[in-house]
Amino acid sequence: MEDQCGNSVLCVVPARLGSTRFPGKMLAPLCGRPLVLHAYERARKARLVSSALIATDDVQILQAVEPFGARCEMTRADHASGTDRIAEVAARHPEADVVVNVQGDEALIDPAVVDAVVQALLDDPEAAIATAACPIRNTERLDDPNVVKVVCDIRGRALYFSRARIPHVRDAVDASGARYLQHLGLYAYRRDRLLAFAGLPQTPLEKLEKLEQLRALENGWIIRVIETDYAGIGVDVPADLEVVQKLLEQGL
Repeated sequence: MEDQCGNSVLCVVPARLGSTRFPGKMLAPLCGRPLVLHAYERARKARLVSSALIATDDVQILQAVEPFGARCEMTRADHASGTDRIAEVAARHPEADVVVNVQGDEALIDPAVVDAVVQALLDDPEAAIATAACPIRNTERLDDPNVVKVVCDIRGRALYFSRARIPHVRDAVDASGARYLQHLGLYAYRRDRLLAFAGLPQTPLEKLEKLEQLRALENGWIIRVIETDYAGIGVDVPADLEVVQKLLEQGL
């Protein structure tokens, strides 16, 4: 479908078999279906998504998901990141105005959050990218470098992303006023900006933090951030799969 303004939204779920901590995780069985299929099917339920597909460089993934009716496209195997992979796909789809990147291990992705991110991009004509963040309520996660933090301006535009605790509170008296947001790996791009992004060289802060989104900020691009209560539960190790399966069995 197209939104009321005629924008076509393509959702791409990048999937590769290689994973250091969980080899082959995209095809790990979850309630009788491959893990990546859950992310794909949930993303398709988003009201503003016109079409969706899985992008992979491995024929095993294609062969595993197509029997379930999933749309899948093959990509080159030499991409450095999932963003580069979806950019290759986006180049083949000039009909798409907006391209959404949903992580293949997000089996519980909330379609309403996908819609909110897309809508935020459509509502801010100056933004090149929109993404999501949720409040960090567990203080132990504040200093975990695997939890990416984001700070925004008063309009909800990203100022900076970091693996460090941001903002830093200098005086203890001000600590109660600090709000910490965890960045979620869900993006909506204007298609032309996504294609341009893939052609940009890595930037200094991106290299230091190992965060691709800093490349956009360092080039002066606007990233709109929506806040959500959805915290995201990615599957990084086999134990995470068990947690997600229990949640799915509970009807989440």
